[in-house]
Amino acid sequence: MPRPPEGASNLVIVILDSLRHDSWAAARMPVLSRLGAVERRWSYASWTAPSHYNLLMGLLPHTSPAHVHASEYYKQDFLRYSERLGVPGIEFARLLPGLYLPSFLHDTLGYYTGAMVSMPVLNSATPLNRGFDRYELMPRHNDMAAMVRQLSFPSDRPAFYLLNVGETHYPYALPTEDPAEWPRLPGVHGVLRELNEGGERGSFTAAQLAELQARQIRAASYLDEVIGLLFDAVPPNTWVIVTSDHGELFGEAGYFGHGPIAHDKVFEVPFVEGKLR
Repeated sequence: MPRPPEGASNLVIVILDSLRHDSWAAARMPVLSRLGAVERRWSYASWTAPSHYNLLMGLLPHTSPAHVHASEYYKQDFLRYSERLGVPGIEFARLLPGLYLPSFLHDTLGYYTGAMVSMPVLNSATPLNRGFDRYELMPRHNDMAAMVRQLSFPSDRPAFYLLNVGETHYPYALPTEDPAEWPRLPGVHGVLRELNEGGERGSFTAAQLAELQARQIRAASYLDEVIGLLFDAVPPNTWVIVTSDHGELFGEAGYFGHGPIAHDKVFEVPFVEGKLR
């Protein structure tokens, strides 16, 4: 294990799964504002697994700049890691050939690396689990507070954590909510069973879709309190990024959810970052 650079910062990336930008704005999250102003950015993918691969390559949601070559944008995006990590000289070339942030942090910079994920498509048997000291699919899909309680930061090296948070993913349920009260929409709830059985997708009413977005907004408001617990749990010299892997459709152009959809609202995500203490 290499000796970590002197003064290197901890890095925590929080992915509020499926949270679209305007749901974030409607939730009014004052604790999160301690990191800085929230930006509207764009995901590289419209589904959880490919989006997380991009995130773990080090490519955070982008600003969709005009009149800029992609290679120049990537260059500047990777250079920002020098500020985030407190380590000079972080650039695209240093991440090669693996081009995978957890492996680079662990094998090159000597970081402890951990991931706690909520979505089964990110489970530890997937290729995403590379370069991690610990990688765990949580027993409940909607309990960020349980992740915060399990955070552990070594005294002899900086740490990197990825937290994939499921409260903002369908069915947008808080950990205290009885599953019997969750919404049950045909073709959405129990999707694996329905795919196996050839079940038909149902249609959604405008009232159902409005209720679902209200549930996502409520979940985001709740998570602001949990993010406060996160801020209290991390040690000094920690850089925190909070964003989403993709957005969500609540009836726009006839779509619901995310996945094989090409629509602005499924790529539009919130983004905020900053250093704590």
